[in-house]
Order: sequence, then structure tokens, then C-alpha cells
Amino acid sequence: MRIAFMGTPDFAVPALQALHEAGHEIAAVYSQPPRRAGRGKKLSPSPVQRLAEDLGIEVRTPVSLKSEEEQAAFAALDLDVAVVAAYGLILPQAILDAPKMGCLNIHGSLLPRWRGAAPVQRAILAGDEKTGITIMQMEAGLDTGPMLLKSTTPVDGKTAGELTGELARTGAELMVQYLASPADYPAEVQDDDLATYARKIEKPEARLDLAQSAAQVERQIRAFTPVPGAFFEYEANRYKILAAQVRDAAGTPGETLDNQLLIGCGTGSIQPEVIQKAGKPAMDLKAFLNGTKIPKGTKLQ
Repeated sequence: MRIAFMGTPDFAVPALQALHEAGHEIAAVYSQPPRRAGRGKKLSPSPVQRLAEDLGIEVRTPVSLKSEEEQAAFAALDLDVAVVAAYGLILPQAILDAPKMGCLNIHGSLLPRWRGAAPVQRAILAGDEKTGITIMQMEAGLDTGPMLLKSTTPVDGKTAGELTGELARTGAELMVQYLASPADYPAEVQDDDLATYARKIEKPEARLDLAQSAAQVERQIRAFTPVPGAFFEYEANRYKILAAQVRDAAGTPGETLDNQLLIGCGTGSIQPEVIQKAGKPAMDLKAFLNGTKIPKGTKLQ
């Protein structure tokens, strides 16, 4: 098929690679414009743009698709289908209608649960036992289109980073599977009554809410690992907890219960396993405590 691929972050990379390897003709790749990153604040292309350039595929990075010029340029590609994976721009109706088969999205949840920008993190925070990938036909609403193909995976204590990587690989496989024989997968209309909204992650959410149960705090840690990183503050320094275990010991929420950084929660406690001080590498708890002493009874912020 003749395809336009539209994606930006690492989540979208396996799908672009899989479509290329499956022999589809990728007429163009659309990705968000390069952003300034790193200490030198140099312009850095997205992961999808880097792969597309390595594969010798034309890359387009418009800041918007609302103009008639951009829509005409897209229509001129004469596409069979557009494949979208975490692109990050709203697709106007003219874009959705241009390909013969429309636009298909690789969405990181079991729709209609967790429509929106952060389905993986919201699934972990909510304590969902399972999540997955949905291949869907895009329409004007937010992740409201008909579902074409699904795959389920257990959350099973995974971090957002681990789960996102797994879902990215699954989504790539499902999209190739669907495009090989679209007639085998009839569309299923979503039940809007079952929909939940996965709103974008805001930075303040990453501060550990130690008044919650230890189980919820541990989910917060996994949902925000590797980014933005669930954190507490101590003596004006910020510390991210990247892995932790739930413990039964009870104590004042937010207070250390021993000299080994066992932290009291609303119910139970958590024992950090991997910690990262701002600007420093991550380290295991033993190495961290060798260099940083946080005594019993310390109130963390």
C-alpha cells in the first residue's frame, strides 16, 4: 500500500520500521518539528524523523495541518492510507478524508477505556490489571472512531516506560497484520458509556502524594518512570524514586520510619529501591545511602 506515516516519539518508531520492512510504499513521514534539547539547546529531530531519514524517506514537519497548502500537499500524495502513532497534531477533516482508506491510529489502550494523551500512565495510576493496543479508524472526535483490531497485555507491575515499549512493538505488529488483510477485521463501534479520559500528565502530578496508600504511591512511581519521575524533596534537593516496594510497616505519612529510607504512607509504607538525585545518575538504595543520610523521623516534602 501507499502510506503516509505520522508519528513523533519512540512509541511510533517500531511501527514505521515494521511498515517499511513489510514492503509498503511510504510516500512521506510526518513528524513534529525538531525541538531544542540538551545543554547546548540544539535543534533535535524526533525519533521518528531520525529513523525516516536513515531509511531515505521524505520527512515533513509542519507546525500545523490547518492550512489549505498543507492539506493540498497531503492530498497530492495520493495515499491508500495514513498510519498515525502518537503524532501530536490534530488532524483536520480534510486530512482524515484524503487517503482512500482514511487514517488509522495505533492507540495505547483498550478503547473505549483511556481515550486521550496519556493512556499508559493513567492505566497504571488507576490500578488496571490489563491494558493493550487498539488499531482504530480515526474520526474528528478524540479517539472515538471504530475499532479494528485489539491486543491485551497485563500491566503486571511494569513501569510506564516498560509498558510503552511493549505496546509500541505490539502496535507495530497489529498494524502490519491489519493492512495485510483489512477485510478480515470488521469495524466495531465504541460504547461511549464505557469511555474514560486519559488527560495529559502535568508536572505537579509527579510529586509523591505520600498521604495516599502505599499501593497507590507505588503505582505513581511506576506511572512516572522514566519520565517525568515521581519525586520527593529533602533539604532543598529533589529525589526521584524510580522503583519501590510496598511494605506493611505503618507510620506518619511522608516520614521516614528507619534509617534505610522506609517511608510512611497513608496506609502502609514504601521502600525505595532505585533513586536519582536531580542532576545525578540513578543508583540503588544501598549506594544512595552510602552518600546521602536521611535519618529516621525525617519529614519528606
